[in-house]
Amino acid sequence: MLIAASYPFLDVFWTMFIFFLFFIWIMILFRVFGDIFRRHDIGGGAKTLWVIFVIILPFLGVLIYVLTQNEGMTQRAMERAQEQQGEMDSYVRSVAGGAAGEIERAKSLLDSGAITQAEFDAIKAKALANS
Repeated sequence: MLIAASYPFLDVFWTMFIFFLFFIWIMILFRVFGDIFRRHDIGGGAKTLWVIFVIILPFLGVLIYVLTQNEGMTQRAMERAQEQQGEMDSYVRSVAGGAAGEIERAKSLLDSGAITQAEFDAIKAKALANS
């Protein structure tokens, strides 16, 4: 118990606080670098200058980038999220197979005896209504 006595609670709290601040700092840094490299509205020279500025003066560089490019960062993040959602929706639609796929699966269930004719008719009506 010598370790517990030599490292008081406030020191543990302070260490955890510093660790979380460092973790948040790393997350913001990655977010800024990701935004710099994903931008299409600036050229390679401007990207290089931003990267050099963020590497040489990291705290000041990230702070200035976030303050000056806040609107653009938000807009680009929203556009990426919408694109990803659209890709996910199209993937789900392509995998689902539509009404014909649902009716085919229901027919195979009917043939195997897993569902009754009334359940098959209900599934078929629902599939046709959704298409």
